[in-house]
Amino acid sequence: MALASLILYPGLADPETGYIRVMIDHLPAALRGLMVAAFAAAYMSTIATQLNWGASYLVNDFYRRFWKRDRTDAHYVMASKVATVVLTLISALVTLKLESIAGAWKLLIVTGAGTGGVLLLRWYWWRINAWSEVSAMVCAFVVSLFLQIAFGLDKDRPIDFAHIMLITVAITTVVWLAVTFLTKPEPRETLVAFYRRTRPSRVGWAPIAAQAPDVKVAGGGLSNLLDWIAGLVLVYGVLFGVGKLLLHETLPGLVLLAVGALGGFVIYRDLSRRGWATVVE
Repeated sequence: MALASLILYPGLADPETGYIRVMIDHLPAALRGLMVAAFAAAYMSTIATQLNWGASYLVNDFYRRFWKRDRTDAHYVMASKVATVVLTLISALVTLKLESIAGAWKLLIVTGAGTGGVLLLRWYWWRINAWSEVSAMVCAFVVSLFLQIAFGLDKDRPIDFAHIMLITVAITTVVWLAVTFLTKPEPRETLVAFYRRTRPSRVGWAPIAAQAPDVKVAGGGLSNLLDWIAGLVLVYGVLFGVGKLLLHETLPGLVLLAVGALGGFVIYRDLSRRGWATVVE
C-alpha cells in the first residue's frame, strides 16, 4: 500500500495521508465502511492493550509487590482502575504535545534509552532484580526529560538526539548497576524456578545452576551469541532483500536474501549439532 501510494500520489506534502487517499479513491463504499470499522477496532485494541499493560505493570509489579502486599483482590482491581484512568489522562496530555508519529517514536526512544541493557541481561545474569528494571526506567525517563528541559536539547535535531541518547544511556547504566549491587537479589526459589523454565546459559547463572544440576542447557554463551548474530543476519537479510526486490534492485536483493539464508543455515546447523530438539523435549 505504501509503494502504491507513492506511485499514485507522488510528492504528497504529508505521506501519511497516502493510505487514506488510496482507500477513498479505489475502494467501493461498502469496503470503505469496513476499513473505517477496522481502523476503529485496531485503534481501540491498541489503546486497550497499552492501558491494560501499563495498569498491570503499576499494580502487579510495583504497587502490590512493594507497597501494599496484603490487600484484597477487590482493592487491587480498584487500584488498576485508578491506574488506567491516570495513564489515560497522562497519555492525552502527552499526545497534545506531539505533532507526528515520528515525534512519538522519538519520545519513546529517548525516554527509554538505557533500559535495553538491563532488559537483555536479566536473561543472562542472575543478579538482575526488579529494582534494576525500575531504576533503569525511572532514571532514563528523568534524565532524558532533564536534558531537554534544562539544557534545551531538541530530540528533533539529529545532533541533540544523539547527545540525549548517549548521555541517558551512560547515566542510566551506571544507576541500574549501582542499584543492582545495593539491593538484594530475587529469592533463590524464584531464581531456580526461572532457571528451570527458561534454561539460560550457565555462564551468568552459575550460582543458580549449581542448585539445579538436573537441568539440561543447550549450548553455552559463545554458541548462543553465534546464533543471536546469525538471527540478526537472517532477519535483516530477508527484510532488506525483499525490499530491494520490490524496488527492482534485483542483484542487491538476491545477495541480501542469500546472506539471510546463510544466517538461517548457521542457526539450523548449530541447533541440530547440539541436539536442541532433544533438550527441549
